Amino acid sequence: MDQYNAAMLLLRVAFGLTMAAHGYAKVFKGGKLDGTARWFDSIGMKPGAVHARLAAGTEILAGVGLAVGLLTTFSAMGFVGVMLVAGYTVHRAEGFFIVSGGWEYTFILAVAAIGIAMLGPGEWSLDNAIGIDRDLDGWAGLVLAAGGGIAAGIAQLAIFYRPPAN
Repeated sequence: MDQYNAAMLLLRVAFGLTMAAHGYAKVFKGGKLDGTARWFDSIGMKPGAVHARLAAGTEILAGVGLAVGLLTTFSAMGFVGVMLVAGYTVHRAEGFFIVSGGWEYTFILAVAAIGIAMLGPGEWSLDNAIGIDRDLDGWAGLVLAAGGGIAAGIAQLAIFYRPPAN
Protein backbone atom coordinates (compact mmCIF):
# COMPACT_ATOMS: atom_id res chain seq x y z
CA MET A 1 0.00 0.00 0.00
CA ASP A 2 2.89 2.40 0.59
CA GLN A 3 3.87 2.08 -3.08
CA TYR A 4 0.34 3.09 -4.09
CA ASN A 5 0.33 6.04 -1.67
CA ALA A 6 3.77 7.17 -2.83
CA ALA A 7 2.73 6.91 -6.48
CA MET A 8 -0.50 8.85 -5.89
CA LEU A 9 1.38 11.52 -3.96
CA LEU A 10 3.92 11.81 -6.78
CA LEU A 11 1.19 12.10 -9.44
CA ARG A 12 -0.94 14.51 -7.42
CA VAL A 13 1.98 16.80 -6.62
CA ALA A 14 3.41 16.77 -10.15
CA PHE A 15 0.10 17.40 -11.90
CA GLY A 16 -1.25 19.73 -9.24
CA LEU A 17 1.78 21.98 -8.98
CA THR A 18 2.08 22.12 -12.77
CA MET A 19 -1.49 23.38 -12.98
CA ALA A 20 -1.00 25.81 -10.09
CA ALA A 21 2.13 27.18 -11.80
CA HIS A 22 0.08 27.93 -14.92
CA GLY A 23 -2.40 29.89 -12.80
CA TYR A 24 0.39 31.70 -11.01
CA ALA A 25 1.95 32.68 -14.35
CA LYS A 26 -1.36 34.14 -15.52
CA VAL A 27 -1.35 36.47 -12.53
CA PHE A 28 2.34 37.30 -11.99
CA LYS A 29 4.38 36.55 -15.15
CA GLY A 30 4.60 38.14 -18.58
CA GLY A 31 1.80 40.64 -19.04
CA LYS A 32 0.40 39.67 -15.64
CA LEU A 33 -3.36 39.58 -15.12
CA ASP A 34 -4.03 42.53 -17.45
CA GLY A 35 -2.04 40.88 -20.24
CA THR A 36 -3.78 37.58 -19.62
CA ALA A 37 -7.13 39.37 -19.81
CA ARG A 38 -6.19 40.91 -23.17
CA TRP A 39 -5.11 37.50 -24.41
CA PHE A 40 -8.44 35.95 -23.32
CA ASP A 41 -10.25 38.71 -25.21
CA SER A 42 -8.10 38.02 -28.30
CA ILE A 43 -9.01 34.30 -28.36
CA GLY A 44 -12.71 35.03 -27.95
CA MET A 45 -13.29 34.40 -24.24
CA LYS A 46 -15.30 37.52 -23.39
CA PRO A 47 -14.96 39.38 -21.10
CA GLY A 48 -11.26 38.65 -20.89
CA ALA A 49 -10.81 40.22 -17.45
CA VAL A 50 -13.35 37.82 -15.95
CA HIS A 51 -11.91 34.75 -17.67
CA ALA A 52 -8.33 35.62 -16.77
CA ARG A 53 -9.33 35.65 -13.12
CA LEU A 54 -11.50 32.53 -13.38
CA ALA A 55 -8.84 30.54 -15.23
CA ALA A 56 -6.01 31.63 -12.95
CA GLY A 57 -8.09 31.02 -9.82
CA THR A 58 -9.26 27.61 -10.99
CA GLU A 59 -5.77 26.56 -12.01
CA ILE A 60 -4.30 27.64 -8.68
CA LEU A 61 -7.07 26.21 -6.48
CA ALA A 62 -7.53 22.98 -8.44
CA GLY A 63 -3.77 22.55 -8.72
CA VAL A 64 -3.04 23.05 -5.05
CA GLY A 65 -6.11 20.99 -4.12
CA LEU A 66 -4.91 18.09 -6.23
CA ALA A 67 -1.33 18.41 -4.94
CA VAL A 68 -2.35 18.17 -1.28
CA GLY A 69 -5.25 15.80 -1.93
CA LEU A 70 -8.00 18.15 -0.77
CA LEU A 71 -11.42 17.63 -2.33
CA THR A 72 -9.50 15.64 -4.89
CA THR A 73 -12.43 14.74 -7.14
CA PHE A 74 -13.58 18.37 -7.31
CA SER A 75 -10.03 19.53 -7.94
CA ALA A 76 -9.88 17.02 -10.81
CA MET A 77 -13.21 18.38 -12.08
CA GLY A 78 -11.66 21.86 -12.22
CA PHE A 79 -8.72 20.41 -14.16
CA VAL A 80 -11.04 18.84 -16.72
CA GLY A 81 -13.09 22.00 -17.22
CA VAL A 82 -10.06 24.24 -17.67
CA MET A 83 -8.33 21.78 -19.99
CA LEU A 84 -11.46 21.36 -22.12
CA VAL A 85 -11.76 25.11 -22.62
CA ALA A 86 -8.03 25.50 -23.30
CA GLY A 87 -8.00 22.57 -25.69
CA TYR A 88 -10.96 23.91 -27.63
CA THR A 89 -10.15 27.62 -27.74
CA VAL A 90 -6.37 27.56 -28.07
CA HIS A 91 -5.21 24.17 -29.34
CA ARG A 92 -8.04 22.55 -31.36
CA ALA A 93 -7.18 24.11 -34.73
CA GLU A 94 -3.57 22.91 -34.48
CA GLY A 95 -4.40 19.18 -34.46
CA PHE A 96 -3.50 16.62 -31.84
CA PHE A 97 0.26 16.83 -31.29
CA ILE A 98 1.64 19.41 -28.88
CA VAL A 99 4.75 19.92 -31.02
CA SER A 100 2.53 21.76 -33.48
CA GLY A 101 0.52 23.49 -30.74
CA GLY A 102 -2.20 20.83 -30.62
CA TRP A 103 -4.45 19.61 -27.83
CA GLU A 104 -2.41 16.56 -26.76
CA TYR A 105 -1.15 18.14 -23.51
CA THR A 106 -4.55 19.43 -22.37
CA PHE A 107 -6.06 16.01 -23.11
CA ILE A 108 -3.41 14.14 -21.12
CA LEU A 109 -3.75 16.48 -18.12
CA ALA A 110 -7.54 16.05 -18.10
CA VAL A 111 -7.37 12.25 -18.40
CA ALA A 112 -4.74 12.02 -15.66
CA ALA A 113 -6.93 14.13 -13.38
CA ILE A 114 -9.89 11.83 -14.05
CA GLY A 115 -7.70 8.80 -13.31
CA ILE A 116 -6.61 10.32 -10.01
CA ALA A 117 -10.25 11.07 -9.12
CA MET A 118 -11.20 7.46 -9.87
CA LEU A 119 -8.34 5.95 -7.88
CA GLY A 120 -8.74 8.37 -4.99
CA PRO A 121 -6.06 10.55 -3.43
CA GLY A 122 -4.47 7.81 -1.32
CA GLU A 123 -3.79 7.74 2.39
CA TRP A 124 -1.20 10.51 2.18
CA SER A 125 -3.74 13.23 1.50
CA LEU A 126 -5.82 15.81 3.31
CA ASP A 127 -8.96 14.00 2.13
CA ASN A 128 -7.83 10.95 4.06
CA ALA A 129 -6.95 13.08 7.09
CA ILE A 130 -10.48 14.53 7.22
CA GLY A 131 -12.17 11.24 6.34
CA ILE A 132 -13.47 11.76 2.80
CA ASP A 133 -10.85 9.84 0.85
CA ARG A 134 -13.13 6.95 -0.14
CA ASP A 135 -16.43 8.76 -0.51
CA LEU A 136 -15.83 10.26 -3.95
CA ASP A 137 -13.52 7.90 -5.84
CA GLY A 138 -14.28 4.98 -8.16
CA TRP A 139 -17.19 5.42 -10.53
CA ALA A 140 -18.39 8.45 -8.57
CA GLY A 141 -14.99 10.04 -9.16
CA LEU A 142 -15.26 9.33 -12.87
CA VAL A 143 -18.75 10.78 -13.17
CA LEU A 144 -18.00 13.85 -11.05
CA ALA A 145 -14.56 14.68 -12.47
CA ALA A 146 -15.23 13.85 -16.12
CA GLY A 147 -18.94 14.62 -16.31
CA GLY A 148 -18.82 17.72 -14.14
CA GLY A 149 -15.68 19.06 -15.79
CA ILE A 150 -16.99 18.47 -19.30
CA ALA A 151 -20.36 20.03 -18.44
CA ALA A 152 -18.68 23.07 -16.88
CA GLY A 153 -16.33 23.51 -19.83
CA ILE A 154 -19.13 23.20 -22.40
CA ALA A 155 -21.30 25.63 -20.45
CA GLN A 156 -18.47 28.16 -20.26
CA LEU A 157 -17.82 27.86 -23.99
CA ALA A 158 -21.50 28.12 -24.89
CA ILE A 159 -22.05 31.19 -22.74
CA PHE A 160 -18.80 33.11 -23.21
CA TYR A 161 -16.82 31.93 -26.25
CA ARG A 162 -17.11 34.23 -29.24
CA PRO A 163 -14.42 33.21 -31.75
CA PRO A 164 -12.60 36.15 -33.26
CA ALA A 165 -13.28 36.83 -36.93
CA ASN A 166 -10.16 36.07 -38.91
